[in-house]
Amino acid sequence: MPDTTIRAPRLKQGSRVAIVSPASAANPELVEQGRANLEAYGYAPIVMPHALDRGPLYYAGTAAHRVADIHAAFADPTIDGILCTRGGWGSAELLPLLDANLIRANPKVFVGYSDHTSLHAWLWNECRLPTFYAPMVAADWSNPEGVDDRTWRTALHAEAPWSVGPDDGLRILKPGHAEGRLLGGCLSILTEALGTPFALRISESTTEPTILFLEDIHTKPYQWDRMLQHLLFAGLLRNVRGIVFGDPTANIQPSELPLLEAACLHALDDFNGPIVLGLQSGHVDHHNRSVPLGAWVTMNQATLSEQTK
Repeated sequence: MPDTTIRAPRLKQGSRVAIVSPASAANPELVEQGRANLEAYGYAPIVMPHALDRGPLYYAGTAAHRVADIHAAFADPTIDGILCTRGGWGSAELLPLLDANLIRANPKVFVGYSDHTSLHAWLWNECRLPTFYAPMVAADWSNPEGVDDRTWRTALHAEAPWSVGPDDGLRILKPGHAEGRLLGGCLSILTEALGTPFALRISESTTEPTILFLEDIHTKPYQWDRMLQHLLFAGLLRNVRGIVFGDPTANIQPSELPLLEAACLHALDDFNGPIVLGLQSGHVDHHNRSVPLGAWVTMNQATLSEQTK
């Protein structure tokens, strides 16, 4: 991991944003709706050459084409940010092809979630580039109620200090106070990367602890238990001071919520830090909250706030 965090200028009115598809093929109609809504929001969206490709298989073009769009977007000095269309599957196979020197020399806002957890981890590992687990073009911007405006503007525009709390779904599973670097993403993607060169690297320095954000979709309580124990056994939680879980409604029926909570607490029985559940970010139906990965944050009971560091 590079020693120094690099900072990309935040977005603003008039920013040119590149639309890319690093994973599965996107619905062209949803991409166009999202593009139009981004334009109405005040951006100048640019659909990259392969963003609407379909195939091979379920991919949005070949790995070489998907990487070419990402590299072109980072290299273009007129582009301020890069927004993914949707997740699915495919980001992981791009990791050996990415050019860290190019990206470090041209830091940009990068936005995506779900399968793009692989890219968030790689950009942190190899470039120390903060990224944004935040609404995507086809998945969220195409929906008039898909984006939470407040957290988008605080995270992506830095118009005010970013924070989330009970109004964003958070509630306490285990009380406490902690601070650290906010990292994480989709739990199953993080778990699958363990044992590979692309696993998320969490610093073991006592001056660089981590607050870990985890969310997922279509995973049952026993799977959460299994994956959390996998993270624990792999040593990923050694320097984690607090854990923030996403909104569980993408995974279970309301009747299963007590079981999911008990499964998480069972897996984390020896974890000493605070644990909160319910942040409405990632796999949610509406008002998707933006999360600034790589930011230094303070956890105080059911509130998470970005700090200057």
